[in-house]
Amino acid sequence: MNENRSLRVALLGAGSVGSQVARLLLERADTYEVRVGARLELVGIGVRNLDAPRDVDLPKDLLTSDIDALVDGSDVVVELMGGIDPARALVLRSLERGVDVVTANKALVAAHGPELRAAASASGAMLLYEAAVGGAIPIIRPLDASLAGDRVMRVMGIVNGTTNYILDKMHREGATLDEALRVATELGYAEADPTADIEGFDAASKATILASLAFHTEVPVASVHREGITGVTAETVAQAEKDDQVIKLLAICERVFADDGSESVNARVYPALVAKDHPLAAVHEAKNAIFIEAEAAGDLMFYGAGAGGVETASAVLGDLVSLSRRRVAGGQALHPGVSAHLPVAPMSAVVTRYQVTIDVKDQPGVMARIAGKFGEHGVSMESLEQRISDEGIATLVVGTHQARESLVQTVLEQLRQHDDVVEVRSFIRAEAV
Repeated sequence: MNENRSLRVALLGAGSVGSQVARLLLERADTYEVRVGARLELVGIGVRNLDAPRDVDLPKDLLTSDIDALVDGSDVVVELMGGIDPARALVLRSLERGVDVVTANKALVAAHGPELRAAASASGAMLLYEAAVGGAIPIIRPLDASLAGDRVMRVMGIVNGTTNYILDKMHREGATLDEALRVATELGYAEADPTADIEGFDAASKATILASLAFHTEVPVASVHREGITGVTAETVAQAEKDDQVIKLLAICERVFADDGSESVNARVYPALVAKDHPLAAVHEAKNAIFIEAEAAGDLMFYGAGAGGVETASAVLGDLVSLSRRRVAGGQALHPGVSAHLPVAPMSAVVTRYQVTIDVKDQPGVMARIAGKFGEHGVSMESLEQRISDEGIATLVVGTHQARESLVQTVLEQLRQHDDVVEVRSFIRAEAV
């Protein structure tokens, strides 16, 4: 390629991230030209509404609502529209034409990753999406490249800043979930409709992407077990504090081994107990952190801003510079290896620790009978705390050793029907204690 030639960059979307990408592309054009070996020419910014207010004062002549024409006249497409449609059609058409694509669209990559990667592979185009998980945190490229020669056993992290802010406020200030959510909304961390965050949908999309890269296996988002934080109460938080733990909404992707030694993978999202001396416990406010356990490299942790316009723009521009260098050099496009085809294990196959809080009748022998239920199903109790709640009612807090999810769920089902049990008040998994 002639190094004097420009690369025509089409930017789709001018929201908080898109506006910052546009600003930096314009302000740092000379710097990027030196780094890439060709001029990155922003030829247009595709938007739905030309007159909408924006975070950055962008040149009016770059804004266009004719997104199809913009895409068809570009060398590289940067998709920051969000959502599935029309983003999927635009990205797919670009890749099929051999046009490289950078996207921060986690929902799109999670739902249609295999289709998009196949289109890129067939045409020789590149599809990069570092900003789809963890905002500014570099995690996609380390999994895909730096650890390609290792065997990743587990990826566990805080990948949603909104829920981390809420849970952090509940722990450090004693706020209720509703109070913390209200503040998060006022500060702009939570959307007017916070469902995607607090119900775990956002984190589940990111878990799909992480699992697929870590284990070289397609892990559909529908297979990700998902629980949000709406069931986390002040009482659950208080119990965690008493035990020197915190509650974090975790995305967990790991290899699962059956009794016969066969291997599968599992991806899941739920609130879990984390010991205060674990690195993830120190992740406060709306920050993200991802913890990787690999056979050779050992434990690795990636920490930083998981969202934010300029922060996420950093990851987008990193991808843009990377693929532009490849185009200038004329190198072959590389695609994540997802050909291991490991089976995806159901949630019932997961093995971890648990904490169960139960209200029981305050009568002789109750504790022994409850403990017997756990033992009957092969669930070993690590701790048992009893306290008197109301007259005639005692509360038991049971901590288990490692146990299979299916066995624990059987115990819970039987406890709910047990004559001695008034109520199973809470159930939470303990992932890093």
